[in-house]
Amino acid sequence: MTAPLFNLNPAEAALEAQRMSWGMMQLPQNLRGIVDETTGVSPRDVVWESDPVKLYRYPSAGKTKAQPLLVSYALVNRPHMMDLQHDRSVLGALSRAGHDIYLIDWGYPDPADRFTSLGDYIFGYLHDCVEQVKTMTKSPQVNLVGVCQGGVFATCYAAAHPENVRNLITMVTPVDFQTSDNLLTKWAMDSDADLTVKALGNVPGDLLNVSYLTLKPFRLNLQKYWSLLDVADNREGVENFLRMEQWIFDSPAQAGAAFAEFVRRFHQENQLIKGTLEIDGVPIRLADLQMPILNIFARDDHLVPPDASKAMEKHVGTEDYTELEFPGGHIGLYVSGRSQKLVPPAISEWLAER
Repeated sequence: MTAPLFNLNPAEAALEAQRMSWGMMQLPQNLRGIVDETTGVSPRDVVWESDPVKLYRYPSAGKTKAQPLLVSYALVNRPHMMDLQHDRSVLGALSRAGHDIYLIDWGYPDPADRFTSLGDYIFGYLHDCVEQVKTMTKSPQVNLVGVCQGGVFATCYAAAHPENVRNLITMVTPVDFQTSDNLLTKWAMDSDADLTVKALGNVPGDLLNVSYLTLKPFRLNLQKYWSLLDVADNREGVENFLRMEQWIFDSPAQAGAAFAEFVRRFHQENQLIKGTLEIDGVPIRLADLQMPILNIFARDDHLVPPDASKAMEKHVGTEDYTELEFPGGHIGLYVSGRSQKLVPPAISEWLAER
């Protein structure tokens, strides 16, 4: 990262300023002609859709494994984070390892989706995707992979429908929403989500993005743009930076009813870990998770701190529980070069043993 000028002696500061000036001159040139990639880079096909939701298939590159992988991503951002570029794609790596992958794209809710509830997502769309994958692959079960909020959905679904889930893999997924270092819950505790939805209908993605950026204002609003100067004269580095920026600010609105329910039931009341959660009258109990579970989290995650994920171990019913901690943050788990060498092989090896 660019060294702060006030930490340098005059001669070093002059050289650093010169380097920064050169980078700023090169930046406009490297911004020209940047390819707009908004949907990921790996081959895929739409195999089913309903309302704003699409189910994509990423065909395996080799001999297909026994059970298909169904990935449930979060609602708040676009799922191509897992397929951002050819050399940084968790989905691409798993596909090359022989996994037949299906990905749920929740789409962009419109005003008509204001009343879409958590039950609609979990027992409606997610369940329909599970059934579609089972039918298309002639498999009695799926390996269900949940990411962040999508991991909460996957956990709830697997607890309610264990007969459909061979293995459950959760990635940066909160289970205990009220750990002492959970910044999102601190933000959500005193918010009136029902009033927000009453005023806005669906909750704009830009509003949520601003809220997330304020959790670490210096790191996420100033430092990263200052660091851009480190790669300003490198076209590939600029492309990588802009690809990330494009993903960060491509945030769908949140369906009003589901947003309010999620804030109240998970952040404010912590119902999942307390064992009091019911969705559409269906009790959701972690003890009902009897299938093998792989729980993956990031050591430096500020959105889903490790303790929020590690709490799962004490409450699930299975004895076949594995947790893996990887270096990096919430997003770095999917896009850092180091994670590409660690995470997909770990998933494949764990599945191969089951």
